[in-house]
Amino acid sequence: MRITHVLSAALLAVGLAAGPAAADDASPSPSTSEDSGAPTQAGTSFRTATEIDQGQQATASGSTGDYLYWSFPADAGQRPDVRATVKLPGSHAAQTWQIDVYDGLRRRQACQYGAQTRTAAQGATSVELACVMRTVRAWSEPWADDPLPGTYYIRLTVVNLGSADLGQPMSAEVRVDSEDIGGSAAVDGSLAKPLVPGIAVKSESDDSSSSSSKSAKSAVLSSIEPDDGWSSGWWTDRWVWTGIGGVLAALAGIGGYALTRGTGRPSRVPPGA
Repeated sequence: MRITHVLSAALLAVGLAAGPAAADDASPSPSTSEDSGAPTQAGTSFRTATEIDQGQQATASGSTGDYLYWSFPADAGQRPDVRATVKLPGSHAAQTWQIDVYDGLRRRQACQYGAQTRTAAQGATSVELACVMRTVRAWSEPWADDPLPGTYYIRLTVVNLGSADLGQPMSAEVRVDSEDIGGSAAVDGSLAKPLVPGIAVKSESDDSSSSSSKSAKSAVLSSIEPDDGWSSGWWTDRWVWTGIGGVLAALAGIGGYALTRGTGRPSRVPPGA
């Protein structure tokens, strides 16, 4: 009977501890509703990249051969999924399109999987590209090329094009979603600041300077950030399962003690019996 009570208490503790983790897993995915303020143009360089939010579909029109740039924020624990659809004119030769992703330091990031480069056959009306990045880490060694929290850039361009198709009209759709990996991607460390271009020169001091110089010092080239702020993922399911492990270990110790101590005191034997 005592063992049954111990097991019942263990199951109840596991259920209560796993409640927050289940709630996190059941969190709604990024909204797929129509974006009222979605951008309708793209930049032509890193400095003029059009800012987009995750879950927002951006569109742009241009000419074949142009470089199109967008930027988006990604926080620790997220694994961004970048997808682009290029719509081509009805008459064209075969051409190859490519999508690249760069971090805030303009380091090209590798894709875990996805068709990063694809060739549109002659006369094809569209071509779809995808790049699923590695999970963004909260901290990394200085020599490593791991993705870190901050701004990321998308560059879309054609890499193989005949001279006859150069300058033909085209349009593109770009969307970024991400999956929250959770505690499996947590590390013991964090950046002092996210890799956002221009954040190093941001300053609120020097009141004696002119307003023009103050605005120049506080300029930030990228103003986008996650909806709930940077480093919002400090709470992960690793804390939950660590707590569950501690509770189970304590209950196992109690159960083992209950099993080994016996059911009662031994009966006394009368002297000389």
